[in-house]
Amino acid sequence: MVGAGEENAGLVDIGDGYAIAFKIESHNHPSAVEPYQGAATGVGGILRDIFTMGARPIAALNSLRFGSLEDARTRFLFNGVVEGIADYGNCFGVPTVAGEVYFDESYQGNPLVNAMAVGIVKHGATASATAEGEGNPVIIVGSSTGRDGIHGATFASEEISEKSEAKRPSVQVGDPFTEKLLLEATLEVIRMGYIVGIQDMGAAGISCSTTEMSAKGNHGMDIDLTKVPLRETGMTAYEIMLSESQERMLVVAKKEFEKEVKEVFAKWDLHCETIGHVTKERLVRVKYLGEEKASLDPYDLVLGGGAPQYERETKRPGYLDETAKFDQNLLPVPADLKDAVLKVISSPNIASKKWVFRQYDSMVRTNTVAGPGAADAAVIRIKETNKAISVKTDCNSRYVYLDPREGGKSAVAEAARNVVCTGAVPLAITNCLNFGNPYKPEIYWQFKEAVGGMGEACRHFDTPVTGGNVSFYNEAPTSAVYPTPVIGMLGLIEDQAHITGMSFRNEGDLIVVAGEDLEETGGSEYLKVIHGVVAGLPPRCDLEKEKKLHALTLEAIREGIVNSAHDISEGGLITALIESCITVDGDPLGAEVQIAGSRGDFALFSETQGRIIFSIPGGEREKFESIAAKHGVPVVVIGTTGGDALIVNDLVFDLTELKKKYYDTIPEIMA
Repeated sequence: MVGAGEENAGLVDIGDGYAIAFKIESHNHPSAVEPYQGAATGVGGILRDIFTMGARPIAALNSLRFGSLEDARTRFLFNGVVEGIADYGNCFGVPTVAGEVYFDESYQGNPLVNAMAVGIVKHGATASATAEGEGNPVIIVGSSTGRDGIHGATFASEEISEKSEAKRPSVQVGDPFTEKLLLEATLEVIRMGYIVGIQDMGAAGISCSTTEMSAKGNHGMDIDLTKVPLRETGMTAYEIMLSESQERMLVVAKKEFEKEVKEVFAKWDLHCETIGHVTKERLVRVKYLGEEKASLDPYDLVLGGGAPQYERETKRPGYLDETAKFDQNLLPVPADLKDAVLKVISSPNIASKKWVFRQYDSMVRTNTVAGPGAADAAVIRIKETNKAISVKTDCNSRYVYLDPREGGKSAVAEAARNVVCTGAVPLAITNCLNFGNPYKPEIYWQFKEAVGGMGEACRHFDTPVTGGNVSFYNEAPTSAVYPTPVIGMLGLIEDQAHITGMSFRNEGDLIVVAGEDLEETGGSEYLKVIHGVVAGLPPRCDLEKEKKLHALTLEAIREGIVNSAHDISEGGLITALIESCITVDGDPLGAEVQIAGSRGDFALFSETQGRIIFSIPGGEREKFESIAAKHGVPVVVIGTTGGDALIVNDLVFDLTELKKKYYDTIPEIMA
């Protein structure tokens, strides 16, 4: 395994001579001022992180957060971001297989755009971001360098304000067709053994790639910026060093293969120019037009502690004293529970995101087994094996806002539960930590607590953190975004026969709920949509109970007695039931169930964690209950599948009406 900070992306062994490279990063501020290019170049950047590892990208995911869809600018941002993600991924030729989209007023002035990519590589075919070997040539490859993206990294470390529109030139401009050529050329020079190391030119461009590669290899570089291919005239050394023009790499070639490297990139119609060489002395020296512009020790700057290190002040936010006082028992029971259900499932946070994912090519490369909307996580087959991987992004930021530690735990737990529902064993995570200004003690307290909760959950599930990204300063003039530590989870399915979807498929199956309902509505979608309240304590995350639930689910799936599995999360049990009825390909399938609880609304909408709804063949009840008992998980049969309606206690829902509410909400808003 390659862990956090070691390379451009994390790397996890999945057996059969293969490893998976995966990582997630943010492109929030660029997307706030230029949504199309901000999102598109976010996708391009994370894909380069994958193929600089020597891995071929096989899937892309995303996690998106916006303000209220009732706002015209939010709709503009939403449309532009989705279009940018779709165009870049579709043109590059990578399937966009999963993601999440949330809407909340806290993101009104500062949307979050997190992009994740997954790649596959054979053992022994990986590359490193290192510079070694005195005299080895340093080569810039890919697109020419312009002024786009200058100060993109510093722009990401500023709060969004009325002046942010002036930062539009700091947003990079992407070219997915050039990136596709760069992918093939990069994988070819790695496969042929021509190079020592390779690094994507992301944040701060040549400045970062030269110093980071030198520091990692404990060597130096002499760089001549006069040799950098430019697409604009009159650029200064400062501009060339800081440009974040896209689709560029820095390559350290083996000196005996310099000619061959250039031939490969020429074959793919890409710039390939030697701009310097590796030195034994640990200094990066930069000259331009014959004049030395910089000379510094990269090790001290990058790895040796030369950069400032802070011990930030923390303070528990005062709002938590108020939100924790909330008593759900004082809420009035809705006069019309059926109407409340229809309002919750048509909330943009719950309603189908088909308007989004229908714009993505989720099937290119023909490896997608379960794409968007088919299962709790995406499933991609690994060709030449019987294995598949399951991938998911997840975070309930409302939970993190109300209790950062519990929310951080829940983000990991739900992502793990999602991949388990597809039949996968959780292997590892990447993460994108989106927070406000860390100089504010309350924000840094949120950050520290959330990371602590995530770490606790990862240790419990044995899912190491292989890499990720921290994005601070996500604030509009009025307030910070909800703390949003997005989890990218990777799981492994050893046998493709065990891949499991979320939809009811067979008449007469038993519907079983595993896990105990504690009737928790703090931070729930029901509370926000029906009562207009964001308060209370979020559902507690019992990691030991979660692990037992995983064991039950995986054993039952491997025994062949599970026809569907769907976790209970936002919107509660009623939402999980509705989605299981109507998200099937083809005609929806109804069900009749009885749900017990102290109150009708709590029974329907509780978001207690650690619960999964299963459909199983009627003859397998005893076997399923025996497996559940072995793992100490309470289960209850609540009904059966069948018919053309969903009947819950005394409530009768027409499936056609449910489909309209669920599928038409976002298209109607965006029309």
